[in-house]
Amino acid sequence: MSVDLLTALHQAVGPSQVLTHDDPDTDLSAWEQDWRKRAHGRALAVVRPGNTAEVAAVVRACAAAGASLVPQGGNTGLVVGSVPDDTGTQVVLSLTRMNAVRHIDPANLTFTVEAGCVLQSLQETAEKAGFLFPLSLAAEGSCTIGGNLATNAGGTQVLRYGNARELCLGLEVVTAQGAVWNGLSGLRKDNTGYDLRDLFIGSEGSLGVITAATLKLYPLPAAQLTAWAAVPTLDAAVALLGLAQQHLGAGLTGFEVMGQFALSIVDKHFPALRVPLWQDTPYCVLLENSDNESEEHARAQFERLLETAFEQGLVSDAVVAESLAQAHGLWHIRESIPLAQAEEGLNIKHDISIPVSRIPAFCAETDALLQREIPGVRLVNFGHLGDGNLHYNVQAPAGEDAKKFLNLQESRVNDLVFGAVARYDGSISAEHGVGSLKADHLPHYKDPVALGLMRSIKQALDPHNLMNPGRVLSRP
Repeated sequence: MSVDLLTALHQAVGPSQVLTHDDPDTDLSAWEQDWRKRAHGRALAVVRPGNTAEVAAVVRACAAAGASLVPQGGNTGLVVGSVPDDTGTQVVLSLTRMNAVRHIDPANLTFTVEAGCVLQSLQETAEKAGFLFPLSLAAEGSCTIGGNLATNAGGTQVLRYGNARELCLGLEVVTAQGAVWNGLSGLRKDNTGYDLRDLFIGSEGSLGVITAATLKLYPLPAAQLTAWAAVPTLDAAVALLGLAQQHLGAGLTGFEVMGQFALSIVDKHFPALRVPLWQDTPYCVLLENSDNESEEHARAQFERLLETAFEQGLVSDAVVAESLAQAHGLWHIRESIPLAQAEEGLNIKHDISIPVSRIPAFCAETDALLQREIPGVRLVNFGHLGDGNLHYNVQAPAGEDAKKFLNLQESRVNDLVFGAVARYDGSISAEHGVGSLKADHLPHYKDPVALGLMRSIKQALDPHNLMNPGRVLSRP
């Protein structure tokens, strides 16, 4: 079967675009290992199609051979959702060669792009055309838009613009049977039946392969200002969020919260970043104001907001970036927290969402629970408070072997955290997806009717379970 399949793949994309272990000069580790180095599989082949027709031919070849297929973009995911298993029978479908911007429609405020486009390059393309594409996240220099849509990525501007789902008006998808659905119309209104776009977005390659998308563009703001504020409690941070929404309205494009320990490890491992205000406050908040009028107007709004916040005791100190470079520096501190965690040692990551109003109580209860059950554990709590998404990560006690801690305590920590998330009506995956790391947890925390409907959809669209099996839904 493998020989016949490899022959078919050669015919589909050309021999030079089919990489296998048979070539001693070929290293497939970049495709077979996840970004966090938690999983390492072995692929039958890595196939790199250059257009949608080639993707369809690859899918048909795999379907005919009964071989499962793993779609992959920039391979920056955090839930082991885009690397092969260790059987040596799966085909990795890398979409990075499909990186063309097909069309920009200024009047419709859209552009149509291929799945392999790197997110940062799309941001730059939009800006050169005089527009904003607002999806922004830490991996934007290497993640691709196909993966962003397949996982319904979030990032730092969800508060204003929504997740990847809200930024997408249409898709082109290769189905599990190798047919091509062209849904790239770019219409904002189309009530002609089921919304297939929303079905494939967030499905993590388990229903079909996203090959292109029509995405929303926005006018470039006249000014963007960033402020960093020290807050005494999480309750104060939530109150500051409400105040910022009153003062800035739709101009509030970012609202991040960072715990003291999270900032302390950035200061420890990257002292050149000069983290402000963190030593004397339990939390800091990063706010961004995008203004369509002028920088003077934006600054005046910020000043009024901060004056009111000081008067109400919500903020103990604050700095407003005086230049674009300073603003980038503040955001770089926020985005360096995961890197500092990696320097500190292996950790247990949680990407959760909680109703904003309940986040302070959730953190108080869960912090105390973890400290009681695992004395000395260190909590790296940060994230997108504006949309209720926390990265509630757990680091080993100081001086303890991090790898040993992960092996011994991960299951227990997950049960404690996920149980608390359920009690607070939250979600165990806010923006990273389910992948294989959380697939076995999903039946315990997902409504059984919803889970049944999901399995019915999977069965209808991929009856032979060849599209990224074991991801989102655990293997049958």
